[in-house]
Amino acid sequence: MIWRRRREGRDGGLAGAAPERAIIDIGSNTVRLVVYGGTMRAPTVLLNEKVTARLGREIAATGRLADEAMAMALRGLKRFALLLADLGVTDIDTVATAAVRDAANGGEFVDQLRALGLKPRVISGEEEALLSAHGVIGAFPDARGIVADLGGGSLELVKVAAGTTESATSLPLGTLRLPDYRPPGRKGEGARAEMMKALDKAIRKGGWDLSGNPPEANGTLYLVGGTWRAMAVFAMAFQRYALSDPHGYEVDAATARQLVAALAATDADTIKARDRISSMRAEKLPDAAVLLQALLARLAPEKVVFSSWGLREGLLYDRLPAHTRTQDPLLAGVAVFAAQRASEATLATRMAAWTLDAAPAREHGSERLRLAATMLALAAMQIEPNIRLPQAINWALHKRWVGIDGKGRAMLAAAISANGNQLNLPAEVRALASAEALEEALRWGLALRLARRLGAQSRRSLEVSRLVVEGDTLVLRLAESHAALFGQPTEKDMKLLSQRLKLGWRVDVVPESAL
Repeated sequence: MIWRRRREGRDGGLAGAAPERAIIDIGSNTVRLVVYGGTMRAPTVLLNEKVTARLGREIAATGRLADEAMAMALRGLKRFALLLADLGVTDIDTVATAAVRDAANGGEFVDQLRALGLKPRVISGEEEALLSAHGVIGAFPDARGIVADLGGGSLELVKVAAGTTESATSLPLGTLRLPDYRPPGRKGEGARAEMMKALDKAIRKGGWDLSGNPPEANGTLYLVGGTWRAMAVFAMAFQRYALSDPHGYEVDAATARQLVAALAATDADTIKARDRISSMRAEKLPDAAVLLQALLARLAPEKVVFSSWGLREGLLYDRLPAHTRTQDPLLAGVAVFAAQRASEATLATRMAAWTLDAAPAREHGSERLRLAATMLALAAMQIEPNIRLPQAINWALHKRWVGIDGKGRAMLAAAISANGNQLNLPAEVRALASAEALEEALRWGLALRLARRLGAQSRRSLEVSRLVVEGDTLVLRLAESHAALFGQPTEKDMKLLSQRLKLGWRVDVVPESAL
């Protein structure tokens, strides 16, 4: 009986979390299944599988989904349906986009999906644009600018500001249709210029021309979709960027123009040789780069941000209650991740409060970032000491966090490092933030180290002590009942922190009532 319960506990679990919701996204290029767990405000991807069926490859020529493409898609969808049944996932959204809605035989394909037990929904171009925008808003709550979601069959454009959307549009400029804008039989710079001119005309015809506005008025251009993400990977390698996740990668408009000009002039075979870019994406990147050139010229953004959150995450975001939408996505994601590693958010919150007076977020960080660093640093203490630091720094720098930039990631890494008494930071961390920002985060980590080691992370130790700054002195106040907590390790930690703060230090033993 015990064996059976243990087995049942393992069954249906992925990556230590229960699969709760699934989305099947039937696009013009790929058919994808994503299974999510954790908090839906910052969901954990437990399974992500795709079939490159290229459903939309013949629509421009025949107006229909190709028989071979449908057969490949249906084979993958049968597998997806079986996987979900075996995992016990019943909350499933199945959505189809441009290829299915535009094809003359799209209805026949939908009937075959229903025969598999799926409940497909063919969404309009406007709805696709709005869902992608909601995904961006979920990832970047302060988003202001334009979302450009590039799929195989269409390009969706929509304005976002203050959590709202406006002017949702779908244009027939998907990656499968971009070759139609190339001048036949021509290559080189002149051909790219002619292609850009044709794309520019299509963008203006769709009602998008913001080139007369100052860039700061147009805001940020948020790029959503697999081809844009592959472009971000290319750009990150081109710039020798220290991070690996394209989500949140940001470049100013001038740099973006330089990058896409270089990419547009690069042949697909050269791109295929790059790590982390598939052959399918490599084939499409030069044309997509010309499209982005046209968008940059006509939309005139202040900067460009690549978002891995789009339509699927928009579907998740739309289902959230209003109070959950207001949650900070970074803290929501880190809290679940840390809790899975025996680090509860309540303990981290107490320790962040205990260290607030001595090492607050000042000029470079924020209290939300300091709390996230505290949760991750405490979770890192569950890792074996010989592999702890590099693994925890990898969490900070390379895990898919939402609502954080490169500087924030570097400050997370610095705080985690100082919590382990390692003050010499790796070069990849130092490349992402100023010395002043990293110094602030190092102080967070040293203060946390003191809080953590003072009473072995017990709640009682935080109740019978206070850490404050009085003038030019760092003061640890301890209740008389717990004066013995100030041992040799605590003294070392006090000295480390006070030296970093450029303060003197002392310990005051007081009645508990004085605390």
